[in-house]
Amino acid sequence: MSTEAVIVDVIRTPVGRGKPGGRLSDIHPVDLLAGVLDALVTRNDLDPALVDDVIGGCVSQIGEQSYNVTRNAVLAAGFPETVPGTTIDRQCGSSQQAATFAAQSVLAGQSHIVIACGVESMSRVPLGSSAAGADPYGSRVRARYPDGLVNQGVSAELIADKWGFSREDLDGFAARSHRLASAAGESGAFATELVPVAGVDTLVDETVRPGTTVESLAGLNPAFRTDALAERFPALDWRITAGNSSPLTDGASAALIMSAQAAEQLGLEPRARFRAFSVVGSDPLYMLTGVIPATERVLERSGLAIDDLDAYEVNEAFASVPLAWLRETGADAARLNPRGGAIALGHALGSSGTRLLTTLVNQLEATGGRYGLQTMCEGGGMANATIIERV
Repeated sequence: MSTEAVIVDVIRTPVGRGKPGGRLSDIHPVDLLAGVLDALVTRNDLDPALVDDVIGGCVSQIGEQSYNVTRNAVLAAGFPETVPGTTIDRQCGSSQQAATFAAQSVLAGQSHIVIACGVESMSRVPLGSSAAGADPYGSRVRARYPDGLVNQGVSAELIADKWGFSREDLDGFAARSHRLASAAGESGAFATELVPVAGVDTLVDETVRPGTTVESLAGLNPAFRTDALAERFPALDWRITAGNSSPLTDGASAALIMSAQAAEQLGLEPRARFRAFSVVGSDPLYMLTGVIPATERVLERSGLAIDDLDAYEVNEAFASVPLAWLRETGADAARLNPRGGAIALGHALGSSGTRLLTTLVNQLEATGGRYGLQTMCEGGGMANATIIERV
């Protein structure tokens, strides 16, 4: 008997600014993720003892996010001790990979019910903490890339230069992200995906700035230029700023994934099914371009064309990434991140994959669309892509 992996529910917290004083900064990341896990099983009246596994994404697995943050969140949520949990790191796509692993476990017949989730508290565990004072590459990687690798901001600059995007192009896309996210929030479009956080009295995403315009962004200075980098890349105009990049944020999200048979037996209504997956490696200097071959591969595996898809969620780590993706795929810009993206809604690293999945499912339901694509660029030169079909 064939098995389908279906999505029964997807939820997320509102995002908070990822710095001290941000709305979620007083909440331990274990507690933040535990709240989402608890909300997911409660609103679906699911006995957590039935969950075969909980797979979570987290990038900075150090300090308060160390020692298997997902397992700790399972215990903190009050799940039976018999429910396991594991934490994975595929950089920005960690929880998208968690959802892929969860669905693949179901498709293989090894699991019936799996929760995929993710968390990142960038206010409490700052970006780069896990490599602070350490050499993450070793001599052999450095020998392979003798000129040196760069941070993601510089990669975003290289992409903007290669594809010829102007500062106005980048800032215009960033302003669009805030405009669409603000409109979605004001219309109540996020209401079905947001769950409350204990001790926080609002369900509003803290990083959305409704008044953002190209003009208001024009005064920001480039965020990643240094004298040494300017000497290494003399042709760069340095166009990437804090305004056309995703902000540091705190957040958690989760998806309830199970076999179609398990959903039927439990009387739960599937909302979407998984159609295809891909994961690719790409040039670690231009490390954010993997979304392009990942999309090509997932379309080939699904038998679909880009025009068959009703919505695309392409993570807005930097504005140059979805713009390059649009240019190369020829996709319809109106279907891209129609509720805004990470430039407005933030990029709580380990949570972003299931956050995008949450928004994609709800967008398809709201519009009656059938197919949706999600793709994430990832540190080190990788990308995941997933196609889902609304049930």
